[in-house]
This record gives sequence, C-alpha cells and structure tokens, in this order.
Amino acid sequence: MLEEKLSLEGKKIVITGGGTGLGLEMTTALARAGADLVIASRRQGPIDEAAQIVRDLGRKAVAVSTDVTDTAQVNALMERALEEFGVVDVLINNAGIVRGQGATSIWEITDEDWRLGIDTNMSSAFYCSRAIAKHMVERGQGKIINVSSGFGFRGGRDNYMYCVGKGGIVQLTRALTTSLSRYGITSTCIVPGFLPTEGTDESRLTLPRGEFIPIGRVGHPHELGAVAVFLASSGSDYMNGEVFSIDGGGLAGGFAPTGYAPEIPLEV
Repeated sequence: MLEEKLSLEGKKIVITGGGTGLGLEMTTALARAGADLVIASRRQGPIDEAAQIVRDLGRKAVAVSTDVTDTAQVNALMERALEEFGVVDVLINNAGIVRGQGATSIWEITDEDWRLGIDTNMSSAFYCSRAIAKHMVERGQGKIINVSSGFGFRGGRDNYMYCVGKGGIVQLTRALTTSLSRYGITSTCIVPGFLPTEGTDESRLTLPRGEFIPIGRVGHPHELGAVAVFLASSGSDYMNGEVFSIDGGGLAGGFAPTGYAPEIPLEV
C-alpha cells in the first residue's frame, strides 16, 4: 500500500528549470518513480540531455525550450504538454535565477535587473500556474509544487531580487491553496537550504557552511528529489499550503538576516 502511494506510475509532470542543478535531481527522481515529464528551460542543450536520462529510465520525456518570463512561451509550453500527454497531473515551478553577480548595493540595481530577477524567481511561477490551472480545474484534480529558498524567509545582505522573489513564492503558494483547493488542486512549497550542485561547488569549497547548519553538513541534491516525489505522489494528498524546508535545520535558528556573524566567538 505504501509503495503504491509513493508511485508516480502514469503521472504526467511539467517541471521548469529541470535541466540542471536541483531541477535535474528532481527530474531524475520523478522519472525513477514512474513519471513521464515535460522539461522546460531556456537552454535547449541541458533539457535535451535531461530528457534522454528520463528515456533511459524507461519513461517518456519532452524537452521544450521556454523563457518562463514570457507568457506566450509559457502558454505554448502547457499546450505542448497537453498535446503530448493529454493531461498534466503535476506542475513543478522550479525555475529561478541568482545571476552569479553576488551582493549588489540597492543603488546599483537597475530597473532591468529588478524586473528580470522578480520575473524569473516569482512571476514565472504565477504564469505557469495560471496557464495550467483551468485544465486542472476541469479535471477536478492537480498538484502545484513551488520551489522557494531559505532566503524566502530571511533577508540577505544586498540580496534583493532573489530574497523578494522567493518570499513571493511562499505567498503565491498560500494564495493558490486558498483559491484552488475547492476545485481539487493542492499547492505546496519546497524550501531548499544549501544543497551544493555544479553551480555552487566553488562556494562550497570556500565557505564552511556546514559548520553553521544544525545537522553539521550541507545537503545532498538527491535529498531534494525524494521530497519532490513525495509531494507529487498520492501520499501527500492531504498536504496543502504546507512549506517543506530541506535545510538540515538551518531555519530553525530563527528567521534572521544572513551575512551577519560575530567577529569573535561568543561565549555563553
């Protein structure tokens, strides 16, 4: 019975940002659990590779190059998913952007920087949810899984678009929950902590982050995949509006700004 509850056999899932990093980890885990996937991202190469991984696991996959900040492309993505599979059971809004530029003073942030950051980290999830919601309503079922960040709950020094966008994702999840639940659609939110991928290996080597995490280590990307499978499965059907932190206890220390540490050890 438990195995059946966690199976994604026959489920059709759309995931954005599914070709690299944590998105790829989720894509692979979902395929291993039995799902067929539509994988979206701006760059065609990574999602083509991800789609091949899914096919090698015996599942169906379609790679659709999509700029999720462009509503026309988002609408086309969902139309393609319905053409290929007939239904969309689960939408995973994972696309996001850090820009890799580090901390930026507020007076140095241009209008374009702000719009790109907010559109990618927050508006894209709204666009994708809007584009598939009517289909889910007509079916009377569906799951929307949003991916936020620990920065959605705390400030970061000179970190504006990412913190604000990811905070908005948490609120979007709550708004979706209170609005769409009556139609049979559930919405949940994953909040990853520091789970190093190829894009963060350098910072993992230079910053002793694990020392400041209660569990004593940084996370492993595959640990996120397991949670995505659970939330996409029928085992989580009564979970709605919840936020699932995967951070080794990082947020348990309090919702405080990051980037501030004592210059000398504190003695208690």
